[in-house]
Amino acid sequence: MSISGYFQNLSQWKAECLLLREIVLSTGLEESIKWGGPCYTYEGQNVVSIESFKSYFGLWFFQGALLEDKPGYFIQSEVNKNKAIRQWRFNTMDEVLNAPVREYILESVENFKNGKKIKPNTQKEIILPDVLQDTLTNDARLLSQWESLSRSCQREYAEYIGQAKKTETQLNRIQKIIPMILDKKGLNDKYK
Repeated sequence: MSISGYFQNLSQWKAECLLLREIVLSTGLEESIKWGGPCYTYEGQNVVSIESFKSYFGLWFFQGALLEDKPGYFIQSEVNKNKAIRQWRFNTMDEVLNAPVREYILESVENFKNGKKIKPNTQKEIILPDVLQDTLTNDARLLSQWESLSRSCQREYAEYIGQAKKTETQLNRIQKIIPMILDKKGLNDKYK
């Protein structure tokens, strides 16, 4: 879909979204379609997008958490999913006309220029089942080899043990993986 096609196909909030588009374009950002809607970038980095829903329209600031939002315009719609994105919802044309939309966009662009960015946390926490923790604690050599494994290998082992419901099964699995850990091999290395 083209950008003009997106705005032409809006059945609701068309004039309001076109006003937001005009404001965003006045900041010098590049316009494209991403995820089915208009997205505006600075040097290839997503800054803001325009969204239209049944009960509201608005802006998504990809690094909105870095913006100083003293009036409290933003909401964090994906609380446990994304720490950086903030959404600014509108219900009327007047809300857009009376809001400092352009200033927020320019502040966001300035953050990109200065290299300010919230990076996603790609490292999942490793949760060790009690029986695995006890086994590692009671065997210094095994613990040393465990600590030399990559986080992804540690996670695979922990999940493998944790998936067993019965303690007996967990203990059997631990006996199976001890030689592999001592050889510094990952659980799924034989498939690689």
